[in-house]
Amino acid sequence: MPPRPARPHRAWWVALVCFVALVGAAAFRATPSVFIDPLHAEFGWSNATISGAVSVNVLLYGLTAPFASALMERYGIRRVVACALLLIAVGSGLTVFMTAAWQLILCWGVFVGLGTGSMALAFAATVTNRWFVQRRGLVTGVLTAGGAAGQLVFLPLVALLVEGPGWRVASLVVSGAALAVVPLVVWLLRDRPEDVGLLPYGADENYVTPAEQGTGAARLALGALWDAARGRVFWLLAGTFAICGATTNGLIAVHFVPAAHDHGMAVPAAASLLAVIGVFDLVGTIASGWFTDRFDPRRLLAVYYALRGVSLMFLPLLFTDEVRPSMLFFIVFYGLDWVATVPPTIALCREHFGERGAIVFGWVLASHQAGASIVAFLAGLVRDTFGSYDPVWVVSGALCAAAALMALVIRDRAAAETR
Repeated sequence: MPPRPARPHRAWWVALVCFVALVGAAAFRATPSVFIDPLHAEFGWSNATISGAVSVNVLLYGLTAPFASALMERYGIRRVVACALLLIAVGSGLTVFMTAAWQLILCWGVFVGLGTGSMALAFAATVTNRWFVQRRGLVTGVLTAGGAAGQLVFLPLVALLVEGPGWRVASLVVSGAALAVVPLVVWLLRDRPEDVGLLPYGADENYVTPAEQGTGAARLALGALWDAARGRVFWLLAGTFAICGATTNGLIAVHFVPAAHDHGMAVPAAASLLAVIGVFDLVGTIASGWFTDRFDPRRLLAVYYALRGVSLMFLPLLFTDEVRPSMLFFIVFYGLDWVATVPPTIALCREHFGERGAIVFGWVLASHQAGASIVAFLAGLVRDTFGSYDPVWVVSGALCAAAALMALVIRDRAAAETR
């Protein structure tokens, strides 16, 4: 009899479940940009008010991440992820009953912010660190792309539901999507390969499982921050990632659709363009993970930020009432660069901060979301004040140029230790 083909390592199945969970968590992240106009029309809330609720969501998303990473270290990935998905489902479902702006902030901002924060990119870093020794860059890219896949799957559907049955039906669909992933997480996800008698993928017989952290989650998260913040590498990574968040989650994800609508483009068409960003983000982020396994992550970051800045500078010239080839070129270009910054940033956290790299990345992600939160609010305020988003695109492009320079300043750890 011919030999049986080798079974895939359990780590790949865990990565698949995590990918699906990230897709479910990303369902809500597809909704804010297509909800701004309907909520304004029904309740009369200003763009700044609605953007403020999104800003709270984005900020809590970032602030929750390092503590969620520590909770995963303390209580396990499966429990934290299941609870996070339930919180997203509850927060999104309750929006259908809201009648006042504070309820929007509570549901969108607090509940969903805490839930999505617990399912943030630090989750991908934690899973990768535990289950993989080889192919970490590639797996990080694939898991990071889960968020883009969620946007890809849900954004056109949400836009059509908002235009048809209404935003309440869209909210319930998002709630159901997050809820549907919970049984899969409980059934298949495991915290460590040692739980099922395995070593991480690519580990040899000399591999030693890192010691369990005996301290509390909050103390673990704050301790990692205290140690990391004493070096400039942390602040450079936090600064570049704050600009990353400002120019993606805070700007394009929230304000691209209303900005395109200002120029006469139909909301479903603009939402479909964001979905196309999601398609190419899958390609760009996975490719970035592959590059990170082979090239200097600092130089990759510099290239990514520089290209992003150039594209934002040209965006105000591309808006029209219909989708033209120039706009499609921007969408493809921006999609490839959307979160391509994540794999090299995680690699630098792992390189400089060791086993605490995932928790430190949680704090770096907090800066990402702080930048996104600030710009999500300010961009809405600029639109209310000047009647246009144009100043925001130009300033954001300049910030990306600064991020490219900051990435180049980060020293290679091995080279620094030989000095």
